[in-house]
Amino acid sequence: MRIFPLTLCFVLIAACNPVVNDGSDKKEKVTSSKKQTAKADATNGHWKGTFSNGLTGAKISFDVDGNELQNLTFEGYWRCDGKLDLTTIGPEKSFTIEDGKVDGVIIEPEDGPAPFRFELHGTFDGETAAGTLQIDNVPAGCTTYKLNWTAERK
Repeated sequence: MRIFPLTLCFVLIAACNPVVNDGSDKKEKVTSSKKQTAKADATNGHWKGTFSNGLTGAKISFDVDGNELQNLTFEGYWRCDGKLDLTTIGPEKSFTIEDGKVDGVIIEPEDGPAPFRFELHGTFDGETAAGTLQIDNVPAGCTTYKLNWTAERK
């Protein structure tokens, strides 16, 4: 009878301390994290580009640091109440890059009377990147419309 209480004790201890030790989850997470970091490092730097539609001479530039796209700047003409205005504009906040892609919307200021809306989509492929950008200030009647951009790391 002494074996039964001892066995019961071991069963209870094992039941209270479940351990799955196959190692697969840790390896997958580390590998995925390493791949994402390596891909982010491959895009680091200052980027400059142009637009294939819209008015001639418009430029886009931004910086990539890890998984963040920062200092997005649009230089060119946009339409405000039916007139063309030359502007240089960009958000103060940054966009997140995930798996070599950036997809996001930033509204600044969030609680202001005339917020700017920056919508950016793009894909990084080595030393080049491509996507779309649209900047709007609806209360002021201003928009770039959707612009197609390409950029290179400088």
